[in-house]
Amino acid sequence: MSEFHSKIKTVEWVKTGDLKGVSRMVDQTLIPYEYKKVDITTTQQMYDAIKTMIVRGAPAIGISGAHGVALCAIELLEKDEQNFTDELKKGVEYLNSSRPTAVNLSWALNEQLKIIEKGGTKEQITKALIENAIKLENEDIEINKKIGDFGAQIVPKGATILTHCNAGALATVGYGTALGVVRSAYAKDNTIQVFADETRPRQQGARITTFELVEDGIPVTLITDGMCSYFMKKGMIDLVVVGADRIAANGDTANKIGTCTVAIAAKYYNVPFYIAAPKSTIDMSIKSGDEIPIELRSEEEVTIINGKRICAEGVKVINPSFDVTPNELIKGIITEEGIFKPNELHKLFMKS
Repeated sequence: MSEFHSKIKTVEWVKTGDLKGVSRMVDQTLIPYEYKKVDITTTQQMYDAIKTMIVRGAPAIGISGAHGVALCAIELLEKDEQNFTDELKKGVEYLNSSRPTAVNLSWALNEQLKIIEKGGTKEQITKALIENAIKLENEDIEINKKIGDFGAQIVPKGATILTHCNAGALATVGYGTALGVVRSAYAKDNTIQVFADETRPRQQGARITTFELVEDGIPVTLITDGMCSYFMKKGMIDLVVVGADRIAANGDTANKIGTCTVAIAAKYYNVPFYIAAPKSTIDMSIKSGDEIPIELRSEEEVTIINGKRICAEGVKVINPSFDVTPNELIKGIITEEGIFKPNELHKLFMKS
């Protein structure tokens, strides 16, 4: 396993009593200006935290969803809700509607739904949901370290890695997927460095990825989204590693908007392009990326920066949060069970 340890714990369950607790998470809307943790105590607060991107990144959203179900059970228990199971299932559905693209959310909610469907007393179900949420949280870090260690094997010595958006500790419980690869590679070779796309419109690369890497002392250079082909042509990028929000059965991958543009440039300049993601991000129920729902977000994310409008009033704006990179542009998908070609993902699910 990797010897490099990120200092960041994005989301964690904190017990406050018998069958009580809060989901403590980093408020990512404040980074890099402030590193602050907030306590989420209700189902509604968790929905809002996911929707407004206080918590973001597919794995972190998934674990937060699992926490949210536990919070819902605690709320219903305190109210002595008679239709406990039915109302709990409604809470699961509500949380699942917060963000549609990242499949890790529905995966984690389904893991909690299995607990609910096993039945038991209200107290037994609540306890089991809390325990399962903590289990999934702890497993996430170990999964990311495995992804990192597999990914480090394909990073050349002294490589410059380009990444887009943030797939680091702050997109997971800790360590990261794409940045997990960086961390594991850097643990073996401290000449590794990173180029980070700023990632418009919410600038997760500029705000969050650079914050993480500077905190960990890993060399990072910030570039704007339109610069990647310039540096690829000059031979200054050795490989690209990005995260994912949903991967179809054929390997088509949804990730932050702009990822497909990077993949096209990488293909043209013969730069290897990799996806780093846990098995839970793979959605074998859909054949291709055409079936992945793409979240559309508000116009203000594009038209306003730091509270100031940057364009003329009345201009039309379309703001898709993700795009889909076709499988033919992807050299490999790095998971906790190894590196797979896009057309080999079925092998991950052949084990009983």
